[in-house]
Amino acid sequence: MSYQLLALLLLPLAGALLLFGLKGKLGKQIALGVSVVQLLITLFMLQGFDSAPTVDSVLQHEINYPWSQFIKSTLHFGVDGMGMLLLLLTGILVPLIIYSSFNEKTSYRNSFYGLILLMQFGLVGVFTALDGLLFYIFWEVTLIPIWLIAGLWGQEDKRFEFTTKFFVYTFVGSLFMLGGFIYVYQYSASFALTDMYNADLNLSQQTVVFWFIFFAFAVKLPVFPFHTWQPDTYTFSPTQGTMLLSGIMLKMAIYGILRYLLPVTPEAVAGISGSIVLILAIIGVLHGALIALIQNDIKRLYTYSSFSHVGLMVAGIFASALLVLNGKFTTEGGEGALIQAFAHGFNIVGLFLCADILYKRFKTRDIRQMGGLARVAPKFAVLFMIVVLGSVGLPLTNGFIGEFILLKSIFDYSILGAIIAGITIILAAAYLFRAYGKAMFGEGDERVLSSASDVSSSEFIVLGVISVLVILFGVYPQPVLDLVGSSLKFIYQSMVS
Repeated sequence: MSYQLLALLLLPLAGALLLFGLKGKLGKQIALGVSVVQLLITLFMLQGFDSAPTVDSVLQHEINYPWSQFIKSTLHFGVDGMGMLLLLLTGILVPLIIYSSFNEKTSYRNSFYGLILLMQFGLVGVFTALDGLLFYIFWEVTLIPIWLIAGLWGQEDKRFEFTTKFFVYTFVGSLFMLGGFIYVYQYSASFALTDMYNADLNLSQQTVVFWFIFFAFAVKLPVFPFHTWQPDTYTFSPTQGTMLLSGIMLKMAIYGILRYLLPVTPEAVAGISGSIVLILAIIGVLHGALIALIQNDIKRLYTYSSFSHVGLMVAGIFASALLVLNGKFTTEGGEGALIQAFAHGFNIVGLFLCADILYKRFKTRDIRQMGGLARVAPKFAVLFMIVVLGSVGLPLTNGFIGEFILLKSIFDYSILGAIIAGITIILAAAYLFRAYGKAMFGEGDERVLSSASDVSSSEFIVLGVISVLVILFGVYPQPVLDLVGSSLKFIYQSMVS
């Protein structure tokens, strides 16, 4: 049994329960302390992690304990390179998200931080569960805290409308996934991941299972046309809720596609289903970028930017999967998607924090009413620019290598698809620099600027850490590539074995 992984699972749950029952003003310090300890445990696990194991033994830090013989499910957890990367992303972002809220004046703060830790508990479970039923349970665990965070601390006049839509979309999607898992269970020895991979399903059965499971992932990401819940939810949620949704939560679906969908339904992927998803993803890449171009609400602009970037990840994954199933073995699409998911987590959290800083200075999210902030906030101008450059995918920033690999993987399968996806990089530069230029160098209201300040200490630390990571992983991305390589070889080989 891995005691490090056990601690990683149980510590945020214990912290959440403590905060729910705690009275007083120490909630934020306790939450930050728990999340920092989580990061230290993750780094300790990473330090002892073998990034180049044999393909047949990619799992490390395993926990395997009998749970229910009746339904043939076990408490089986473990970490491979893919899971380790997403645990690292979660471990870094959660304390940054918590610390970014230290100057916020919110009610029921202990419950707010308790829900963030409960969310972290669910995320760790999702990224380490090796049993289909267990994966579903943790998938649902993450929904409750983010729904409450969005609903209780979101924008007052939009609270009921957008939280109801968000909950219905994601809950229904989850039920479809459960239905798909149960169907596979009927043809496998248990809910164990390896047994689900070996389930004896024909093409028509795999196709049904594919769409049931994919629907849950498509909603969570989201993939076009299942994205209509996203703009309002991201826009009207509190900043920390938006960060959790965009920075970490959507990565659950990227992980789920690679871990469950592709190896369980390879024949469906090779058929028309995989091609349909590839087309939908490329449509989403372009659709999101074009809508972002015309947005004046800076939060909505970044929401559609995230939607566009996610479409590129999905397109890369399926392009490589189709190449593998057509006889050309490659893991580039999966590598690019995971690297981009890692980079996107930091970049989008940074962008939404910058949007919150702008809102606090200008009292509006409309970029047409902003301008001139660089004159009075030079530190913010520099940090904001670094985050924007990472999001654009400038060489030597963290967003470059993932986008490059993804476009190459799409190009190897479809030149037209790569051209369409590539256009969005130009569009991304257009809408991101447009927003930055208006806010930082536009003609601003002198009365507003006279009372505006540069970043606070907490804002500076969070943006500073993100900026360092944008440059660090842009200059030296190889450790991330090394980390996920063996896992992806196992995943793609499972599709053809």
